[in-house]
Amino acid sequence: MNPRHPEKINNPINPIKKKPSWIRTRILDSQNYFKTKAIINTKKLHTVCQEAGCPNIFECWSKKHATFMVMGDICTRACAFCNVKTGKPTYLDPLEPLKIAQATKELDLKHVVITSVDRDDLKDGGAEHFSRIIIETRKMNNKTTIEVLTPDFYRKGDAYKKVVKANPDVFNHNIETVPSLYSKVRPGSRYFASVDLLKSVKEINDKIFTKSGIMLGLGETRDEVLQVMDDLLAAGVDFLTIGQYLQPTVKHYPLDRYVHPDEFNELRSIGLSKGFLIVASSPLTRSSYHADEDFSKMKKLREKKTECQLLQ
Repeated sequence: MNPRHPEKINNPINPIKKKPSWIRTRILDSQNYFKTKAIINTKKLHTVCQEAGCPNIFECWSKKHATFMVMGDICTRACAFCNVKTGKPTYLDPLEPLKIAQATKELDLKHVVITSVDRDDLKDGGAEHFSRIIIETRKMNNKTTIEVLTPDFYRKGDAYKKVVKANPDVFNHNIETVPSLYSKVRPGSRYFASVDLLKSVKEINDKIFTKSGIMLGLGETRDEVLQVMDDLLAAGVDFLTIGQYLQPTVKHYPLDRYVHPDEFNELRSIGLSKGFLIVASSPLTRSSYHADEDFSKMKKLREKKTECQLLQ
């Protein structure tokens, strides 16, 4: 340390860039926001909205939408972009499937999104727990569609099949970034393991919609993003989300740049022309953002596509 330059002491490792004018969040209905918060807190549930510091939490909770995060709030991996805590997780809550089902009913959700931390400490990565949650939620909410956003179940063999067998309406697994950045951004994961997971789900049950997402602003190139699109399409993925990476703290992976909305719009057009049923692409797009509305659109688009194929 240099006492003559105190300003150099404790300087941030990766200073956070000032947000541009196009990144804005809002509360639509404060009454609904606090009602959603109360239900989640009463049942002692975790949400990715809170744990990952999602910028859309105010808007989504105002609309009584929440993405439940199961199997605790401590992840066994340390992805450089993620704000979820890393460490040694606690035991699985055997009542969690019931709690999720009850919260879904109390919030009157037409479409529920369920995600989790990575649980590499579990033999099946938590696949059986996911399965129980899907089954219990459907039992209590038979008109609610269910979307799961799962880990990659890397090195867990066929464990993922337990989740597929429970028959969620949407199986989502995020690719997150381009292959060249995996060693820095997702050091505990493998790009093609994630692609293969999505492909395998579609091969087992092609009636399940598959979905994946990627962040921009980590240092990827345009060509790399287009290649990810092609890889996901080859794996049969129906729905792609593209959003802006927002650096959570100075200790996280450094933001390379803020991507202009025009670029997001262009990538959306390219993705649709390549063959995705839906591409949600904007600075604030996240995996579960407007998930209920997008699911309805996706279902109609598939039905229309099937009708066209039958007429040919």
